[in-house]
Amino acid sequence: MQSRGKKTSHLDLLCDIGDLTDLLVSSMSVDNFLQRAVEMVARYLDTDACSIYLYDEASAELSLAATTGLVSGAVNRLRLKAGEGIVGRCFQSLKPVCEGRASSSPETMLFGETNGERFNSFLVVPIHRGAVKIGALVVEHVREDVFEETEIMALRAASSQLASSIENARLIMQVNRDAAPSSAPRPDLPGGPIKAGTASEGFAYAPVSVYRRNIPVPLTEVPPGDDHTTLEDFRRAIDATAGQLQELQAMFAKRLPESASLIFTTHFMMLKDESFVGKMARLIEEGVGPMSAVSQISGHYASLFLSNPHEYVREKANDVEDLTMRILRNLKDRERTGTQTRHRRIIIADRLYPSDVLKLVANDVQGIIMVGGGVTAHISILSRSLKIPLLLADQPELMNVPEDTPVLMDAYVGTIYIKPTARVVKGFQTRENTRRAAQQKSRHIRGETKTRDGEKVQLMANINLLSEVPLARELKAQGVGLYRTEFPFLIRSAFPSETEQYLVYRKLFDQMKGRTVTVRTLDVGGEKVISYLDLPPENNPELGMRSIRFSLDHREIFDTQIRAILRAASGARAARIMFPMISSLDEFLEARGIVRECMGALEKEGLDFNGKPAIGMMVELPSLVDIMDDLAKEADFFSIGTNDFIQYMLAVDRSNKRVSRYYAAHHPAVLRGLAKVADAALRSGREIAVCGEMAHETAHLPFLLGIGIRQLSVDPQFLPSLHESVSRIRVADAREYARELLALPAIRDVQAAMEDPAWKETFGRA
Repeated sequence: MQSRGKKTSHLDLLCDIGDLTDLLVSSMSVDNFLQRAVEMVARYLDTDACSIYLYDEASAELSLAATTGLVSGAVNRLRLKAGEGIVGRCFQSLKPVCEGRASSSPETMLFGETNGERFNSFLVVPIHRGAVKIGALVVEHVREDVFEETEIMALRAASSQLASSIENARLIMQVNRDAAPSSAPRPDLPGGPIKAGTASEGFAYAPVSVYRRNIPVPLTEVPPGDDHTTLEDFRRAIDATAGQLQELQAMFAKRLPESASLIFTTHFMMLKDESFVGKMARLIEEGVGPMSAVSQISGHYASLFLSNPHEYVREKANDVEDLTMRILRNLKDRERTGTQTRHRRIIIADRLYPSDVLKLVANDVQGIIMVGGGVTAHISILSRSLKIPLLLADQPELMNVPEDTPVLMDAYVGTIYIKPTARVVKGFQTRENTRRAAQQKSRHIRGETKTRDGEKVQLMANINLLSEVPLARELKAQGVGLYRTEFPFLIRSAFPSETEQYLVYRKLFDQMKGRTVTVRTLDVGGEKVISYLDLPPENNPELGMRSIRFSLDHREIFDTQIRAILRAASGARAARIMFPMISSLDEFLEARGIVRECMGALEKEGLDFNGKPAIGMMVELPSLVDIMDDLAKEADFFSIGTNDFIQYMLAVDRSNKRVSRYYAAHHPAVLRGLAKVADAALRSGREIAVCGEMAHETAHLPFLLGIGIRQLSVDPQFLPSLHESVSRIRVADAREYARELLALPAIRDVQAAMEDPAWKETFGRA
């Protein structure tokens, strides 16, 4: 190819695009930025045309967003499907596409309105950040076979440099489009009741709000009413916002001691930051309207956070948005400063973290609908603990439900009604009142739990948050079979200190005084991600650095937790420490050794602590089945976590809907494994409990009693029904039933036996 005197070095292009900051600052608008970007790329590559196409997720199309060389009237009108033409193919494959003779290529799509038929050489590179597809960058030339490897490298470099800014531009354009009134019809929403899966039971009827994460504060328009507010109004709004946050802080400290006051740390820090509130005040003094000043400075902060490569930093953009909306609301509603966005709402979201749920609780959320995928176990657990109905609906179009639309969600049977009729609402409310009355009546558990033939069964409580302890005591739980310590870690913005953990654990022991309390050490990793830890991603997180492996690999964190538990358990009669996901005798001995080291250190420091806690372990991995006799010589007790035991035994992720049908608690290998584990523990005189979901499922209860399980630990809400189910079963029948199931070779055979009308009648399930 003959030289055309242009800058073909991709290194030269990178250096010149180093002026990207100036381009961003000097652009008058998002559209102007995109236009100047294509002009700059065309100038440096000396091409006849350059265009940017952006992907519109709502329509699943690529739209021409900016161009030089094509007819400008085609912007926002020319649209392509992913995979359509060379632009669509490049976008779909995330690989550059180069075409030197457009006239002979069937993939070259020409549109008369663009004047594109005069171009022969096409070079297209994708615009993306990792796996996130943003759009495509196209350069064109009239002459044939113009582009070579150097141009491909240069354009890829340009795409890489521009990707983050273009993505932010796309987000802001999306926000602007969603905010602007439109005569275009909204996407059709499902008619009639929508089926959904239940993650947390309950009933709710309220207006809806759609919760979107990581969307910067819109800055394109001056908020209405800005001419009528003053610097004094701004200062009053800041004071009112601080007061509201203090009230929320106090509420959370009382309702959720695990969270203490750290949920709103970012908010408070920004309110005290001179470069945040101070800059707003200075802009107002210079004549900028208060609402505009708040939006301008907040938008700058949000953009900074969103551009950070670390997700835990990008999360701060949500804090900026939340704080900004509070300030703006207090400016606008000067006489009603307590008004809350999403107050008493049903929330529709496609992704939530535990911290998000807590912030929604601050606004008295009535229910949550998660769309377009699964939900982490800890979101489900947190929702149940906070008594928030949670439904899982594989209906992404629910994200298009207009704000304030009335929605009814029945998370007992799994149905959603959009704009329900008055008759439907009345029927559900009547049923809900009846259900609550029956529930209150069923809560009266008298004395011990015994089988029909008089054998005692201990019913323990799984505690996720301290707010559940009063209910567990009311329902006569004989102790805490599992206290999940990960929530104080998951819902904070930094690791809780020894003192902070001590205060939480001490409340647990004090409230359950005289009863057994089993504290499980930190069980994080896999789906339970500590965002502020910023660990490298893992290809198989469920098989990676999680649970006891994480604790043993981070001794400073493990030591801090063990010390807090031992100190909090001082004087407790039946304190137990339990390690999660133990895979070998070696692991258990190492973890137990650390507990003893911490005891020695506390003794030297002269601090009060429990010197004789029972030390046990979770049974969750198949590797333990054949070494249970060895483990029983060392561990004081065992608790079977059936959820993970089944998952690892069968290699099935039950949250993956493509394979969830293979998750079978009644698989012969699972049943035989459970029987071997129970037998080994009981022969050694060790206590063994079941704390997974099988413990409260009536279909599996006879089998568990039949293999010798006499301790069940469940979420407090399940205690009344479990008490009733146990009282209907005779141990002799359960043993015979277990023997029959254990002898069956196939899943379908076990299923048939479980559905046998005679057995169902025997156990009161007919």
